[in-house]
Amino acid sequence: MSSPRDVLRELEALGSEQTRKTYRRHGVVDPMFGVKFGDLDKLRKRLGRDQALARALWQSGNHDARVLAAMIADPAAFDLEALRAWQAEAACNMQTDTLIGHVGVHVPAASTAVAAWLDAADESKRRAGWVLVSHLAKESQDLEDSFFAALVPRIEREIHGAANRTREAMNWTLIGIGARSDALAELATAAARKIGPVAVDHGDTDCKTPDAVTYIAKAREHRARQAAKKPAAAKSAAAKKPATAKSGAAAKSAAAKKPTTAKSGATAKKPAARVR
Repeated sequence: MSSPRDVLRELEALGSEQTRKTYRRHGVVDPMFGVKFGDLDKLRKRLGRDQALARALWQSGNHDARVLAAMIADPAAFDLEALRAWQAEAACNMQTDTLIGHVGVHVPAASTAVAAWLDAADESKRRAGWVLVSHLAKESQDLEDSFFAALVPRIEREIHGAANRTREAMNWTLIGIGARSDALAELATAAARKIGPVAVDHGDTDCKTPDAVTYIAKAREHRARQAAKKPAAAKSAAAKKPATAKSGAAAKSAAAKKPTTAKSGATAKKPAARVR
């Protein structure tokens, strides 16, 4: 088990000034080491879910430690109150987005946190709400499409007047909703056409605002390709079953021959070793 101190030392060693400069352009504030997401993800895979370690890393206040904490935190250890508490402590959108993507979307009844966040006066909470909707659209199989359909008119109505980073999240959420199903794709695409281009100030970065109409279409095409692969994989697995069955038959046949082998052993008169 890794100690918080050891992990912080490792994060410090992985950091670089170039990454710190990049993160600052994206709104990240010190203290931070400047660890690339790829390196953080490697640590996530190695450490696994560890709530105690996650809590200690989050409490350190260091940006990279908090992002890693959100990656390894155990959603089962959170209720809505704890989720709201961590989100309120997040120092930037990157911390909030990671927390929602790795923890928030998996917290039971997470959808009940959406309304309060979307209506909050604080921009970070409103963004958190839209980011949560986006992840729920992608990952939650329990919610009906009607839950997401009801939010499309709100996006259409409010997106241009929303604060900059909330506007960015709303645009991505519209894409996420449209990617969920054919019916939602039609609804979200129609809304995106009415909305038109969405202007987001990404600061001194190379980030671009995606065109929702184009991205929804690409997302649906991708899902269709993924769905097409599943029957093919199932068919391939089924094709291998006869071989397995044949192997089973062979084993049965071999079992049937065992008496002969036993008899042969008896003829050879090989007595078992005696205990003297």
